[in-house]
Order: sequence, then C-alpha cells, then structure tokens
Amino acid sequence: MTLVWVTGNSGTGKSTVCEVLRARGCTALDADEDGFCRWIDRYTGEVVVDPPYPVPRGWLDRYGWSIVRARVERLVDECGPRVAFLCGSAENETDVRDLFDLIVCLVIDEDTLRHRLATRTTNPFGQHPEELAAALMWNPRMQALYESHGAAIIDASKPVPEVADSIIDAVHGMAGPRTSS
Repeated sequence: MTLVWVTGNSGTGKSTVCEVLRARGCTALDADEDGFCRWIDRYTGEVVVDPPYPVPRGWLDRYGWSIVRARVERLVDECGPRVAFLCGSAENETDVRDLFDLIVCLVIDEDTLRHRLATRTTNPFGQHPEELAAALMWNPRMQALYESHGAAIIDASKPVPEVADSIIDAVHGMAGPRTSS
C-alpha cells in the first residue's frame, strides 16, 4: 500500500480535498474523524474528552491536537494494496511520519487563510481570536518545515479539483512506494 499524509495549516483545505478524493473513488480519510486525532493535555498526556468552545485564553498553550499512532497503524493494515490518503494535521505527527510513503503539504497565503477561516462552515476552528492567531503564526512556517522533510508542496489557493489533481500527480511521481506485508 501507499499511505499519503495530506497536511498543512488550518484552513488550507485538507478536509475539502479529502472529500474530493473520496468522490473520485480514492480511499481518503479525514484525520479529524474516526479516532485518528484527539486533544491532549501536553503536561499530563491525558485525553481531553470534552474540550471547551470557545477556548479560553491560554488553552491552546496547554492542550494540543494529537494523532494516535495505533489508529494510523490500523489504517495501514486495513487498506491492503491500495493508495490511501489521510488528510489532517497534528502537532505530534513526527510520531507517525515513518508510516507514510509520501507527505503532501498544502500551503496558502495569509489573505486566503484569513478568508477561509472566517467563512468556513465545516468546523469553527480558527474563528476564535486565539485560534486565528495560532493559525496565522504557523502559516508562514509550514512550507519551509515540510520542505525540510521532503514533502511535496502544493499551492492550495488553486481550485480544489486542481489541488486534488496535484496530490494525485505527486503520488504518481513517487519512486518505489512501500508495500504492506
């Protein structure tokens, strides 16, 4: 199987691209669903069952969105020989990076980010001032960070079908995808 991590800052269109890939018949899952990620207390490691919304001032300094390695490992087992896309972001993704054959990072400019977060209807993340500030802080850092990890960088300000095409092209351009045993 080939497992692809489609990531990027909040508001870059990961969930929307996931829907387009699904509509095209691809195995595509949103890391915000199906037990892939959860809020954790960075100090204690405890899972936050019912996070507050809106988040109080300073909440994001203590709590983080974390991916669950065991769930990603199950995905590897479940998908067999197919290409599978996991779309999302998590602050501890280094814990699972070795499970992916390809990392794709979606990037957008600040004006597009502000517009998308202000008008999104799929979830409220980024509409609270503290969340927006965090997204704006991380946005300019994403491309350089993921380039340093060998990720395919895709301009996600383009129309979503073009972004999905670019992701699929990146998969086709891979050398030697890993196969599951």
